[in-house]
Amino acid sequence: MEYQEYQQSYAESAELKQLQATFITKVYGWMFLALVITGVIALFAASSEAYIDFIRANPRSLYVLMGATFLLVLGISWGINRISSFVATILFLLYAALNGVTFGILFYVYTAGSIATTFMVTALTFGVMSGIGYFTKKDLTNIGQLLMMALIGVIIASIANWFMQSPMLYWIITYVGLFVFIGLVAYDTQKIKKMAILQIENPENGKKGAILGALSLYLDFINIFLLLLRLLGGRK
Repeated sequence: MEYQEYQQSYAESAELKQLQATFITKVYGWMFLALVITGVIALFAASSEAYIDFIRANPRSLYVLMGATFLLVLGISWGINRISSFVATILFLLYAALNGVTFGILFYVYTAGSIATTFMVTALTFGVMSGIGYFTKKDLTNIGQLLMMALIGVIIASIANWFMQSPMLYWIITYVGLFVFIGLVAYDTQKIKKMAILQIENPENGKKGAILGALSLYLDFINIFLLLLRLLGGRK
């Protein structure tokens, strides 16, 4: 049954609102846990001389890690209907941990103060946009579709600039990408709010939906942080 049909059935009942609030609290909880895992492992990695020495001697290992995280995201997103909620949870937390290993290098490149400032700006921006997505009555589906198309353009441009090494294109990608991910926070939050109905149909699907929603918001947060770090980060 479509969300709109359920919405007509429940109208604006307290039961539906409570269901949505409970579901999105679970989503935020998983996202917060993933961010904590990423941050702790990144700090640990950055404080390890062995890690820094290894990255210096083997810079391509970062590409291997990024490739592994990319495959994990695809595995969770595309395989969510074929795997259990437990497996999806383990893969999500593993993804957060691998990101922590990769992000450890950020503390070597940027000052701790600028990283902390960028994180706070990211958290504030994320909170505002997520609030807009949760409370707005406007359907953000069309906006979200436009943002997704823009994201594809950003990805293609990023791959092209990998070879071109154009400073101008680099900054265009940064600003456009930042705009896209900020917008996606609101869109994804509204989409997750609608996903709460999965808990009625199937508790197992509801658990999977919570992990998939947490992954979406985690990706939005991380990408906003990385793009803002280009703008606000002070290099050592």
